[in-house]
Formats: sequence, C-alpha cells, structure tokens
Amino acid sequence: MATLRQQSLMMVQSREKVSFEAPSTKISDYFGSEIFSLAEMKESLAPSVYKKVSVAIEKGTKIDSSSAEEVANAAKAWALAKGVTHYTHWFQPLTGSTAEKHDTFFDALSNIEKFKGSALVQQEPDASSFPHGGIRTTFEARGYTAWDPSSPMFILENTLCIPTIFVSFTGEALDYKTPLLKSMDAVNNAAVSICQLFDRNVKKVTPSLGVEQEYFVIDKALFAARPDLVMSGRTVFGHNPARGQQLDDHYFGSIPSRVKSFMKHFEIESWKLGIPVSTRHNEVAPGQFEVAPVFEEINKATDHNQLLMDLMDKVADLHNLKVLFHEKPFAGLNGSGKHNNWSLITDTGINLFQPSNSARENLQFLTFLVATIKSVHDHADLLRASIASAGNDFRLGANEAPPAIISVFLGSTLSAVLDELEENGNIKIEKGDNMYMKLGINKIPEIILDNTDRNRTSPFAFTGNKFEFRAVGSSSNVAGPMTALNVIVADTLQNMHKDIQEEIDKGSEKKIAIVNVLRNYIKESKKVRFEGDGYSEAWEKEAEKRGLSNLKSTPFALKVLLEKSVKDLYEKHGVLDERELHARHEIRLENYIMKVQIESRVMGDLALNHIIPTAIQYQNKLIENANGLKGLGLDTKAAVLTINEISKHIEALKENVLAMIDARRRLNKEENIAKKAEGYSTDVKDAYFDKIRYAADKLELFVDDEFWPLVKYREMLFLR
Repeated sequence: MATLRQQSLMMVQSREKVSFEAPSTKISDYFGSEIFSLAEMKESLAPSVYKKVSVAIEKGTKIDSSSAEEVANAAKAWALAKGVTHYTHWFQPLTGSTAEKHDTFFDALSNIEKFKGSALVQQEPDASSFPHGGIRTTFEARGYTAWDPSSPMFILENTLCIPTIFVSFTGEALDYKTPLLKSMDAVNNAAVSICQLFDRNVKKVTPSLGVEQEYFVIDKALFAARPDLVMSGRTVFGHNPARGQQLDDHYFGSIPSRVKSFMKHFEIESWKLGIPVSTRHNEVAPGQFEVAPVFEEINKATDHNQLLMDLMDKVADLHNLKVLFHEKPFAGLNGSGKHNNWSLITDTGINLFQPSNSARENLQFLTFLVATIKSVHDHADLLRASIASAGNDFRLGANEAPPAIISVFLGSTLSAVLDELEENGNIKIEKGDNMYMKLGINKIPEIILDNTDRNRTSPFAFTGNKFEFRAVGSSSNVAGPMTALNVIVADTLQNMHKDIQEEIDKGSEKKIAIVNVLRNYIKESKKVRFEGDGYSEAWEKEAEKRGLSNLKSTPFALKVLLEKSVKDLYEKHGVLDERELHARHEIRLENYIMKVQIESRVMGDLALNHIIPTAIQYQNKLIENANGLKGLGLDTKAAVLTINEISKHIEALKENVLAMIDARRRLNKEENIAKKAEGYSTDVKDAYFDKIRYAADKLELFVDDEFWPLVKYREMLFLR
C-alpha cells in the first residue's frame, strides 16, 4: 500500500492539462444543440402535429399514437444526422442514480434504421433487479418505462436518451420522476385556486427550481489508492492536515488550474445538453467547489441535475480527476449539499414569492409565504425524512450544514411584517423604498441592501424571492425532497382555500377573510421560525422546548413514512399510495443498512490488513533502534514512549474492530428491517466508527510518513 501511495503521488506530479475546444466562443451558438427541443420539433413536424405535441406538453395531456409516430420519425432523423446509432429510455430508479438500456436504430432484417412511435412511448426493462421494496418478486420481472414529453430528448455519447417514468407491471411508481410529476399537478391545482382569489387570469402555477451542486475534486490516481473512497465514497480514516479550511482562503479564491479546465469542459458539454449552468466557484473546504444553474421548471431542473452529475463524472475522468458527491467525504471539513431554490411561477409571469409595490400582489405574496411556513411547521418530520440518508447523517448539524432540526428563516424585515400582521392585522411591506449601505468611499457606489440577510445555518430559508431548502444531500436525487415539499404546500394551500371560503361564507369581505386566515396560520406556525445560529447548542435546547424534532439518524427519521397521516396526505393528492410509501421506507432502510455495512467492512479491512501491520512493522523498527541505543548506553526514553503509544492505539483499533464485527454479525441475523437499520445506526456506526477512526488517525501521526499506506488528506485536498 505504501508503494501504491508513492506511485500515485508521482503520477499526480506528471499530470498535464487536457485539451478541448468549445464549438464556438459564443455559448448561444451551441446551447441546446444536443437536445430535441420544441424548436427542433417545430422545424421537423407538420404544423398540425407540432401544435398537438406542444399543447400536450404545455397542458400535460396525452400525445396520441399517430403524433407519437411522427415525433419518433423526426427524432430518429435528427439523431441519425448527428451520428447517433442507439436510443434508450433514460429513467431514475430508486437506486438514486439514472438507468438506461440501449437499443440500436438498425433493423438487420430490413437493413434500415427504424424507430417506431411505440418504441418512443414505452419500453420494458427488468423491474425485479431495481429496488422495489417488496412490490415485485424476483420471478415477477416486468416493468415499464414511459416517455415524459415535458422533458426534452437529448444525445449523450452517440445515444438518443428519452426521459421516462418507470412503473411496475401493476402500476406502482418505481422511480423518482413519477411522484414528482404528480406532486407538480397537486401543487398546481391548489395554488391556482388561491391565485384566483386575486387574479382570475391565472390558469397554471409551475414549481420552479435552481439546484446549487456542491462537490469535491481529487486526482484520479489518489482516489484509486484509497480503498475507502472507492468502496464507500468517503474517507473512513484520515487525520486532519495542519492546514485545512481554518484560514477560509479557499472560499471564492482563484480556481486551481486543473479544476478550472475540468469546469470549463463540463460546462460546455452541459450547455450542449441545454443545462443552464451559470455559476462556478470554490467552496469553503479545500478541494471543494460548486456549480449552479439558472432556474427551470422543476421536472427539467431535476432531470438536469441528475444528468449534470453523470456528465461531471464522465468529464472528470478525461481530466484524470474524480468528482466526489458524498455528503461528507473528509472528516473535519465542510460537507457537500444541494441547495434547492424553490419558487412558484404563474402562467401570467408572476413569481408568487416576489414582494411587490402592489397591495394586492403583496397580500398574495404573504398568502403563499405563510402557507409555505405553515406547511414546513405541520410536516417538518416528513421534510426531514425526505433528506435522510447515511451520507447526509454525517453532514447535518456539522459546522457547514443545517442541523437535523427543521426550521424556517425569514430575516428581520419579513419577521416584523408577519408579527405586525399577526398582532394588528396590518400589512406593511416597503418594497419600493430601497435601503442603501453608505461606505464612505466616494469612488464606490452605494450598495443596495436586500430585505433580509442570509442564514447559512437554516435548513429552509427565504432568500428574497424563493425558499432555499439547504439540507438536501449532495448525492441525492432532488426529486424526493421536492416531491415532499410540493405535496405539503399543496395540502396547506388546499386547506387554506377552504378556510378562506368558510370566512367568506360567514359574511367576511374577501380581503378580510384572507387576512384573518393568515393571522391564524402565522400564530399556529410561529414556533418553526428561527432567526439565530442553527449550529449552536442553545438552539438545540430551544428547539426541544418548542417541541421541534431533532432526528439525527436516518432509520429514526424514516419512521414518519409509515404514519397514517403521511399515507393520507400522499393518497389525498394522488402522489403515492400506501404500498408505494411502504416500499420506499423499506428501500431506504435497506440502502442505509448496506451503506453502513460497506463502511464498517472497509474500516475492518483497512485496520486489520493495512494499518495494524504497518504500525507493527514500524514499531518493530523502533524497538530495534531502541535496543541499539540501549546497547550504546544512550537514552531510550523517547523511543519507549512512542512504542507504548503505538501499542496502545493498535490494541484499541483491534479491539474495537473485532467488537464491531461481532455487532454486525448479530445484526445480520435480525429479520425485522427497521430494527436492523436502527441497530446498524446505534450498535455499529455510533458505537464504533468514531473510536476506530480515532485510533487509526492517531497511528497516522506516530507512524513514519514513508511507511503509511493511505494517501493523506494534505496530499488529496490541495490540488493545483
């Protein structure tokens, strides 16, 4: 291993930049060139067919078989002209990644390229080998993928990719996209009913999303020399370097040249695929970075985020780099998340979370703002469950991430507005009067202040014209949390409309009825609002007093999925039924167990087969040297102290690893999956991971650098 480490470090020193070229110096010349967009359809379809298809996409109605046949022919001609040979239904099973099965256009029997409308609309992948939570058995393998016309087809690696949903033979959703699409309908229907209290012209409300993606980048050779990174995506061992992120000099700093080259390359490939990436920068931890797109309709944004991660991984390989999407790949450093910037947009062009100079629009803004806060208050545990994963458990509550306690940050201005509305029924939003920061430097123009500061410690923060759900993990498919958010907001809006109508039926004028309901909702949801430091111990104590949950471990957070209220909520809005919810609960518990199991096995392997033998080898060398010094009559006190320290940590490492293995063996006999997952959380991860790591990391300090088998943090993180 020590030899492998040295070889890897030598490879890094000899790396050269990878050359690549953009199709044009203007992004607009090639943006979306690899997608079969509505513009492409308009050019290639008959006007009558194009009208049917575009209306179906806009309104979410079905595309008839004859139109599908025309679309298939046009898509085939477009793809063949670009050198494409295969097509695939691109879907998002409950593995968390994407899936595809490629078929060729070429038909050997007729010796021509074919692509029927039926092949566009539907395929049949094997459903038994994907996670299904007991919905299907091994011998019941049939499942279906079905075309989602609202997300454009695209070309990736000479393959035409068709975004689809994935369902079982009996109709249950086996993917992330199906419930997301249903949740979009739910929040649309509920939001339109509220909007029409203010503007009868509103016929559709679309959830919008911008996903900020955090990630780490290390050299590919160093990644390959760390079995824990290869097997689990994170370093189970590794002592913090003398210089980590404490100077905050990496944040927004000059981007390392190899990473910048990689960024430019994957941005070009993203733009070709219509992914509107717009921002890149260094994050806080060394080796950590962020990419962010502009806002899109939530289904497209979700597809694009999944595609972006896949694209980044492929492009990184060309640059001899490895992208790490794990939420906490390096202990002691900031972890990575997805900051989901969510808003609701009407078909009349209004962002429902945008304050305005108009009194009517401001009342509408407050209505949706309060409804969202009430949703988070009423369903905080469901939101927490939506972001639960083995990786995210390491991140939530750490120094850079929101805590496991779900709360809402509004900022002083909006908090004062809601307090005034609750107490006195008054609405005062002075949007038109800009606030300025006077710097006292004549050369510098005055800075226009926002209505609210940012709170990086809040898991769910209002940031001017949107809510930012910051607690989502960096490796997650955002469709899960966004589905939950859409559903809970839809439910609150539906209840709100009913409550307002009841007030009107009692004789209240419409505006007064709305204000009365808002005042009640503000009062009922007040305890979920928090403006302070979410990292502090004081907040944990305060949250406990308020009765807010603090579910730090995934198996315990996921219990809410089995509650009747959650089942009723999802069934009420037609998003998931009881069987689908139970399946997701089981799938996610299985995933948690396997992730912790893999990490514990990696820990045992590295400790018993690499670290302990290395430490003993070095210890024997020290003993030999000490005996030599003793024979010469020289002082051996320092050597003996070091030998004893190494012995102590070797024993602790061995003892805890063997105890962890015993605990794992006991748990593997447990047939109840919930108890097994909870046991892996408490009796394996919580009981032994930190103890084992402490001993291993102490040995890293004592063993000669030349002997140490694992690539060290300082060697991985400071890539240039």
